[in-house]
Amino acid sequence: MNIDQLRNYCLSKPDTTESLPFGPDTLVYAVKGKLFALTSVTSDRPRVNLKCNPDYAIELRDQYDEIIPGWHMNKKHWNTVYLDGHLKTSLIQQLIDHSYEQVIAKMPRSKQK
Repeated sequence: MNIDQLRNYCLSKPDTTESLPFGPDTLVYAVKGKLFALTSVTSDRPRVNLKCNPDYAIELRDQYDEIIPGWHMNKKHWNTVYLDGHLKTSLIQQLIDHSYEQVIAKMPRSKQK
């Protein structure tokens, strides 16, 4: 998965916005104002930070070398996923879905709809 595919997939999620709140080098994807994915557009090695259930995060890190604790994020709840072709696109999409769902689940019920 490349950055353009990542961007298109994230933006296909309902109520998702794209912004650059941390400067021109970091794309941020949020659902109803809450961050679920961020990626550097200038990194030599493409990657995305995604929110993750803590137990599942550890499982993924143990299983894949391309998934590490979230870079510059809360390591318990965030993973960095490298997008350099070693992981299947379907897995990356599942991880984006999981991140999106994790964020939605933490919202008040009135915002979840």
